[in-house]
Amino acid sequence: MRAPLLHIDTPANLPPEADAVIIGAGIVGTCAAFFLAERGLRVVLVEKGRVGAEQSSRNWGWCRQQNRDARELPMSTKSLDLWEHLTRATGQDLGFRRCGLLYLSNDQAEIDGWARWCHFARDLGVVSHPLSAAEATERGRATGRDWRGGVFSPSDGVADPERAAPLIAQALALRGGVVLQGCAARGLDVQGGRVAGVVTERGTIRTRMVVLAAGAWASSFCRQYGIRFPQASIRSSILSVAAGADLPDALHTAQVSVTRRSSGHTLAISGRARVDVTPQQLRFATSFVPMFFKRRRSLAPGGIEGLRSGHETLRRWALDRPTPMEARRILDPKVDQRQIAETIARARALFPDLHRVPVTASWAGYIDSTPDGVPAIGETAELPGLILAAGFSGHGFGIGPGAGHLIADLVTGDSPLVDPLPYHPARFARSAWGKVAEF
Repeated sequence: MRAPLLHIDTPANLPPEADAVIIGAGIVGTCAAFFLAERGLRVVLVEKGRVGAEQSSRNWGWCRQQNRDARELPMSTKSLDLWEHLTRATGQDLGFRRCGLLYLSNDQAEIDGWARWCHFARDLGVVSHPLSAAEATERGRATGRDWRGGVFSPSDGVADPERAAPLIAQALALRGGVVLQGCAARGLDVQGGRVAGVVTERGTIRTRMVVLAAGAWASSFCRQYGIRFPQASIRSSILSVAAGADLPDALHTAQVSVTRRSSGHTLAISGRARVDVTPQQLRFATSFVPMFFKRRRSLAPGGIEGLRSGHETLRRWALDRPTPMEARRILDPKVDQRQIAETIARARALFPDLHRVPVTASWAGYIDSTPDGVPAIGETAELPGLILAAGFSGHGFGIGPGAGHLIADLVTGDSPLVDPLPYHPARFARSAWGKVAEF
């Protein structure tokens, strides 16, 4: 089944022009559009399916600094403040709360790694506390186990994937922005070597600035314009259980990770996923070998689900006929039932209290990744006026507000929220082996 998602109604009228068009209404696209509207720009947010219906509603909901890559940490910190700003500015409950994130382990090497990260982050003003065995066992008392150590990041928290993107898009519409659902962007109108508009299935919107926040679809879209963007998706499956069990707000262990929601808890095994074969997987295979090798114990071979979904196609499509995006409005891949069974078994072994609450739902989603695990955000050299914002590698929900703010800065030419250089897609001009890549 699809992940739970708040449905919003939006008008269907296509405006003839805009200051900026955002393609993709996940959390990154909706935040970018909202921040642009706050600055007085005429914004159109175009979505082939429903707002937030793909990975933005299928994730854990964590908004964290803990264990972030050094390049992402500044954006993670800014995003926590922006979650609070968005709650105030939209006047809506986005589910954001700084409940703190708890990590527990009996693996000394893992504990030592977390402690090193805490030391590194302390110099950047991030508060995160390594836990002794006694402290970890006390904080993890719901498990009924002893723990060797852990870490607690009190300023981190969670938001609600079911509601966040739809409510931000709804607030965007109230500020004069246009939200078009069920309207696929087929491609771009290019004139004089730069963007001049977005061609949708309903017509063309004239604009000189386009943000491609298309998630797992971004690379195949870029390919239409000779832009090499190495991207690979993995299929992750998670589940939810009913309320009634005494579990922490947000906990990570090697066995299972838990997040409290208003209707219960979501459960997942961190990093566990399947790799579905696609033409694009093969095309970018050498770029992803280092990452996939590092994660070889948590990734498993998939099937033909990716071929059926069509998001990683190498096909070139015409703008006057239906595209793969219209054939698959929402990526809703098959749930890995074996992983779901293992997840609930692990969770009930760790939390006996879970035996008395039922599983309420399970779903899968495609997590789009880059070779270095850091998103690509920046204007493409090949096509001026096109800003790429994709490849968030499973981190997009938490840092969505920061990414959206940075995108708005790039569109308007304002001083950037964070240094944009580490995110620029030009870094993928070379393959993972350091050689110039062939398109």
